[in-house]
This record gives sequence, C-alpha cells and structure tokens, in this order.
Amino acid sequence: MNTRTALALVLLLIAGAAALSFALGRRSSAPELVWGQKGVQDGDVSRPRAIAIDPHGRLFLVDFTARIQAYDLDGQHLGITFTTPDFRNGRPSGLSIDNDGNLMVSDSHYHCVRIYTHEGVELKKLGGESGKAPGQFGYISDCIQDAAGNYYVSEFGQNDRITKLDPDGQFVKCFGENGQAPRQFARVRALAFGPDGLLYCVDACNHRIQVLTTDGEFVREIGGPGQGPGEFHFPYDLAFNAAGELYVVERGNHRVQKLTKEGVSLATWGTPGREPGQLADPWGVAVDKQGRVHVVDTENHRVQRVKF
Repeated sequence: MNTRTALALVLLLIAGAAALSFALGRRSSAPELVWGQKGVQDGDVSRPRAIAIDPHGRLFLVDFTARIQAYDLDGQHLGITFTTPDFRNGRPSGLSIDNDGNLMVSDSHYHCVRIYTHEGVELKKLGGESGKAPGQFGYISDCIQDAAGNYYVSEFGQNDRITKLDPDGQFVKCFGENGQAPRQFARVRALAFGPDGLLYCVDACNHRIQVLTTDGEFVREIGGPGQGPGEFHFPYDLAFNAAGELYVVERGNHRVQKLTKEGVSLATWGTPGREPGQLADPWGVAVDKQGRVHVVDTENHRVQRVKF
C-alpha cells in the first residue's frame, strides 16, 4: 500500500467514524408525551402548522382547517377554538406572543397580523393591504415584537423581506430581498429574538438561519444544506430555551436540532416515521418555561413533547 492510498484510507475511516458518531447522537428516544389526533372536533387537529405558548402556559395551535385552538401543556383542550374572519383564500401560518401575552396570528393570505386575547377576541390588526410598497404586505409568515414594542413581520413569495413597524403599527423600515447572499432570503418561515437581542431568521430554502440586528444589518449565518451536525434541510421554525440554546425544527430532515446561538450543534432528536419519537414533515417548535420542547408533528397530526 503506497502512502497516498494509506492516507486516503485513513481519511475515509475518519469520515466514517464522524458519520457514525453523529448518527449515534441523533436521538429517536421516546418522547415524554404524544398527543393529538386527526379530526375536526374540538381538540382534534388536521395538519397543525404553527405553535405558540403564552406566559400562562396556554399552548396554541393553528392547523390546515384554519382553527386556532388552546390547550394546556399536557395537550388538554381548554375549550377555546376560533378562526380568523375569513380563510377562503388560505389559512394562517404563524403564531407568536406579544409583550402583553396576547396571541399574534400571521393571517398569511390576507396580508395582515391579527392580535387576539387568549379567548379569541381580536384586539388589533397590523397591515391588510397587499403590495410591495412600504407598509404593504404579501404572504406573511411570522411576526414578533422586541422589548421596545416594535414589530417585525416576515414575508416570502411576493416579497422576501422583513418589515419593522413601531409599537403603533406604523412603518419604520424593511430589509431583505430574494436571493442567497447575506440579507437575502428564500422563504423566511419564522423569526425569534436570541439572548443577545439579535434577530434570528429561518431562511428555509437557503437551508440556514440568518442573524441580523434589529435594523437589518447582517451579523452571521448558521447552517447550510445537509444532514450533518450544524446543517439544515428546510428549517421551518426555531425557539430559544431559558439558557439561550437554540432549537430548530427541520421539515426536510424530520428532526429537531439543538445548537448554541453561534450555531454549534449540540444534539438532534427525531427520525422519519410514524411512531413516537419519529416525525413527518414537522413545521413548528416551542419551548416552555420548564425547558420542554413541543414539536408540531404536522403530517402525523400531533404534538410531541421532549426534553433534550
């Protein structure tokens, strides 16, 4: 065996060991809890697509029937089911909680964000006019609020950008465009603020997380296409725990990945399938005050709860 062949063999063994190590670290252990079933009765879900947990421990889901429902953290329906005023054009696709604990619903096909009490009483609407001009919106995917009360609204399709509104809902600025470069997006699916006060953006079709300042300046990116540690395949949602660790749900890889805020992969959970601990096209993730991860297992019509 010559030196070149020996070196190639060593490199192959190293790569194989790394792949095996990551595969062994990919967790498919049984979750703490699995709840939900396909249906249209109160408490049932049909392809749930977004999740949010309010300060009182109420868990909200919106599904492909356009119903928004409230549950406790063990999946018990709280007797609250409501819809947006009209959903003939399509269903909402994003849920989040504002600074006052109210539910913000991204009414995607109606170009607006609706803010509700936990019982489904509409308090406020942001936007509503379709278009590309400042203050107009296309398909809205998510909305979050910073500590100063400003809103950040993500869009894709007609507009691949993020719009910043003041606490009164008035236009401040927008940033981003379609593309693959820094500050360019291909389907911004979700937003979250990190422990550093920066804006973390799920850039789904670029298979990455972009980290920006609240004025839209590029700081760094996390990830890239793939199945390995620190890589993503169609990331769709993200959430931070109290320790500042980042959880990213990947629709394409059928898993949840745990990372540092800098993007170092710490662990993954989930494999493709239908059994507990397996996922089918998961769309959403939320972390409660106890550090438990609630995963929206969309095509399995359920939620799985795990701590890792």
